Amino acid sequence: MTALAPTEPRKLGGRTLNVVRLQLINTQSFVWVPLIVLAGAVVISLVIISLIPGDDVKVVGAANAPLWYFAALGVQAMTLAFPFSQAMSITRREFYIGTLIMGAIGSAMMATIFIVLAGIEAVTDGFGMGGRIAYLPYLFEPGWVSAWLTYFAATMFLFVIGFWMATVWKRFGTLAVVSVGVALGLAVTAAIFVITKAGVWPEVITWFVNTGSFALTLGGLAVTAVLAVGAYATLRRATV
Repeated sequence: MTALAPTEPRKLGGRTLNVVRLQLINTQSFVWVPLIVLAGAVVISLVIISLIPGDDVKVVGAANAPLWYFAALGVQAMTLAFPFSQAMSITRREFYIGTLIMGAIGSAMMATIFIVLAGIEAVTDGFGMGGRIAYLPYLFEPGWVSAWLTYFAATMFLFVIGFWMATVWKRFGTLAVVSVGVALGLAVTAAIFVITKAGVWPEVITWFVNTGSFALTLGGLAVTAVLAVGAYATLRRATV
């Protein structure tokens, strides 16, 4: 009787890196589009700042646009690459880990760019106009490392949200995605309604100020981790 050859164990690390390479095939979406969106947002912000009269500090948040783009990028990372990964016999776990690694790389890239932009603002006094696009005092009070982590956490949070929504769509269909979106919208609206009716906005704002950006960032990372676990649980039963 011929002995069966031992099965070679699957190398998770190598196959996970293959997923990263698979995602990087879409270099335009992962690299160039966020950079173009950021450049356009910065130009628009500078124009707005130049139109605001006075010598006071002018805070413009338009440059946050590329961070929101990462929600759409999370959707693309799931819908465009997942079918190819299954054709390549990549497991769902390998696809999930590799995609999150790619999202983390993109988030780190955006956070670093924002820190560089903030440094330019600090040195030039807001481009000579007192503008604040990336150098937001509240974020930088705990330090530059904390600010980098905040930008990273915000970008990764949006990426995971987009990825999970695409996974829900793959698993349950469009109706489920719309239902989740409506439920979240109603929850936020209800919270705003309760706070407004109770007249406790000053207390809420004071709590955010006293808590500080670093602690809020750590909380955001914890929420992102919970969402990532939920995304994996949904992905395990998603179909191509």
